[in-house]
Amino acid sequence: MKTLLVTGGAGFIGSNFIKYILNKYPDYKVVNYDILTYAGNIMNLQDIESFDNYVFVKGDIRNREAVNQVFKSFDVDMVINFAAESHVDRSIEDPEIFLKTNVLGTQVLLDIAKEYWKSNKNDKYCKEFKEGVKFLQVSTDEVYGSLGETGFFKETTPLMPNSPYSASKASADMIVRAYHETFGIPVNITRCSNNYGPYQFPEKLIPLMIINCIDGKDLPVYGDGMQIRDWLHVSDHCSAIDAVLHDGKIGEVYNVGGNNEKANVEIVKKILNYTGKSEDLIKYVKDRLGHDRRYAIDNTKISRELGWNPLYVFEDGIEETIQWYLSNSEWLLNVLSGDYVKYYEKMYDESM
Repeated sequence: MKTLLVTGGAGFIGSNFIKYILNKYPDYKVVNYDILTYAGNIMNLQDIESFDNYVFVKGDIRNREAVNQVFKSFDVDMVINFAAESHVDRSIEDPEIFLKTNVLGTQVLLDIAKEYWKSNKNDKYCKEFKEGVKFLQVSTDEVYGSLGETGFFKETTPLMPNSPYSASKASADMIVRAYHETFGIPVNITRCSNNYGPYQFPEKLIPLMIINCIDGKDLPVYGDGMQIRDWLHVSDHCSAIDAVLHDGKIGEVYNVGGNNEKANVEIVKKILNYTGKSEDLIKYVKDRLGHDRRYAIDNTKISRELGWNPLYVFEDGIEETIQWYLSNSEWLLNVLSGDYVKYYEKMYDESM
């Protein structure tokens, strides 16, 4: 039985991935290691809590002793690192926590994996590792910076992050690469476009707009709302990570996108239309500092090498997502008891 350590598994993408992997590989053991920050919600996984091959451990990826104990207790074969502070706005207000978690936390995971997986633990220079082990770093297309009106991000695109968040993720990617080149750790890095789907914390565009529609609140839109993003359903993202985890060439980066370029305001209008609310609820607010204008992913490499392609049509995926939020009031009430409401109220005071 393989043991997968999924860090940040109580978050949006991590929780969806855990359920995906346990459904597809019932002979795998999954250890979910999460500190449960504001964006981590154990309710996301309540339907699998009774599974014999699933374990939740509360902990911080920056805690060496705790991470080391997890490796020893569960004989970890693979690490899928979702654990990260991930919201650009919060990174602008407090960059330090992003650097500590996203950069130093990733280094701790790599250090423990390096020592635990070495074929000869007594040799500090050993670059041979146990068969079948892998460290998969889940990253973002934001590390590439901003695109013009044309073109796509490729794996060879230079990294030019424009926010503290994206800079912290780019730094983590470089550390993962360096540990592969220097120490020989088997690694992959995936860089995805904007995810959407069930269980996403409502600081991100789509769930925030859906919840505000439900409550009849204004829908804050940065700037002119014409920032372009490529949208990827979280289920498609999970299948891509699966493909890279099992078949990705060691040391390689794989970009993962949904082939769905949409302007932010277009997304907002779709949500308003589906929920039967007026576009008068749109409130344009002061634009985010250093706001990237356009992201778009070239999927050619993962499609050609691993046979992966997104299955979701955006129009179907967004309707399914809206309906999920409309149908999960208990989850919403739990999330809305957190700090997101106060955090976003200030946006209404910064209208253009």
